[in-house]
Amino acid sequence: MQQWPTVVITGAAMRLRAKFNLTLIAIFAVAAVAALYLARAQFERDAREDVTRQAGLIMEAALAIRAYTVAHTKPHLDPMLPQKWLPQTVPAFAATETIELLRKKYPNYSYREAVLNPTNPRDRALPWEADLVARFRSDAGTAELYGERQDRDARLWYVARPIKISNAQCLVCHSDPAIAPATMIATYGSAGGFGWKFNEIVGAQVVTVPMDVPLLQARQAFNTFALTMGGLFVAVLATLNLMLDRLIVRPLAQVARATNDLSLGKLGETEMEERGNDEVADLRRAFNRMRRSMIAAIALAKRAR
Repeated sequence: MQQWPTVVITGAAMRLRAKFNLTLIAIFAVAAVAALYLARAQFERDAREDVTRQAGLIMEAALAIRAYTVAHTKPHLDPMLPQKWLPQTVPAFAATETIELLRKKYPNYSYREAVLNPTNPRDRALPWEADLVARFRSDAGTAELYGERQDRDARLWYVARPIKISNAQCLVCHSDPAIAPATMIATYGSAGGFGWKFNEIVGAQVVTVPMDVPLLQARQAFNTFALTMGGLFVAVLATLNLMLDRLIVRPLAQVARATNDLSLGKLGETEMEERGNDEVADLRRAFNRMRRSMIAAIALAKRAR
């Protein structure tokens, strides 16, 4: 029976520790859910921004190739067009063919100049590309569209810009078959690529890049972040438990045992250490005063007898 108070005190200390841990775990769980949700969204945004930058780089490369063709290739080849059609004079052809060389090493990267009514049938817009062109035509102020699409087993990110007839020289080949180069008509026929008008949006430059690798990297970064968070929480929880045990649980258990002994008439030989300015030290000082008062009261009662 004499061990019962000690068991009660130990049980109370364990309950205090359990409440502390449960409170911390609950707080961490709520914070972790919010942090992981925000982190996952941020990692996915970063992945999309990364593929958007990749697509933008390819788009700018294509534009540079077009500009180079107009400035340095076309002037030298145009005089040969009456004898032979040379597609290398067409900026769109030069850009498309150059990016096709890139696709030999990176097959999931692509660049197309998708046109609703093309001269070359290979440039005819696919249904989803035609939807992009329709969006550009319905809102002439839209300079760029981007988004995600599924292609077989691959997730792709696309960036599209409108193809607008802003150079009147384009109408030489695309307004009326009668004024188009005869060698071009002989090569492609007169069924497609005509009837275009100045300032008309006739198609879209479309770059697609794969999302699988950036998304995989985002998932790996998220997993690393989650594991790091879990590891830090375990370390913090262990550290706080050690501090709780040393600064609160043990001192309180000591005071509780001494109080229990005092209630049973066991006054002890030494007082409790009173160092410190915290609440536990105040509790020890109060216990020592109570012990001294009880000793004095017992001594007074003995003298009275």
